[in-house]
Amino acid sequence: MFSVFYPDEYLDSAYEINFESFYERGMRGVIFDIDNTLVPHDAPADGRAKELFERLHKLGFSTMLLSNNKEPRVKSFAEEVRTAFLYKAGKPKRGGYRLAMERMGTAEGSTLFVGDQLFTDVWGAKRSGIYSILVRPIHPKEEIQIVLKRYLERIVLHFYERERKRG
Repeated sequence: MFSVFYPDEYLDSAYEINFESFYERGMRGVIFDIDNTLVPHDAPADGRAKELFERLHKLGFSTMLLSNNKEPRVKSFAEEVRTAFLYKAGKPKRGGYRLAMERMGTAEGSTLFVGDQLFTDVWGAKRSGIYSILVRPIHPKEEIQIVLKRYLERIVLHFYERERKRG
């Protein structure tokens, strides 16, 4: 019933993903959400985010930020981590995900998506055929429309965890 929203993986943080393993398995592009995925909402790129993108680029990954936020927010973050970006992406619509892959030169089977929201990030990635990794939000402070969605996410994640335990 809720499986269309289930991520391929659910982790505590984007910073604990074993990107080396994904690269060995043929992944070549990583698309990230920004707010509450890489940094708290509206925060600038910190040292940890900069180091992550540097590491990914050294491994050979193409990277892209895909955000529903406005250009000034996304552009400034992208410049700090030295990556490409798409703003006002319209997630969960497929168009932004497809354009991100096109610009990175990757395809569905060689692209990862990392984000903190089920109903935009994960659902859009799944609809686009991209491997999705859901991470726990970095900080509890969020915009009201996201707070409301978090209640619904808890229900979906309850069933997701229950199904995973059955394995």
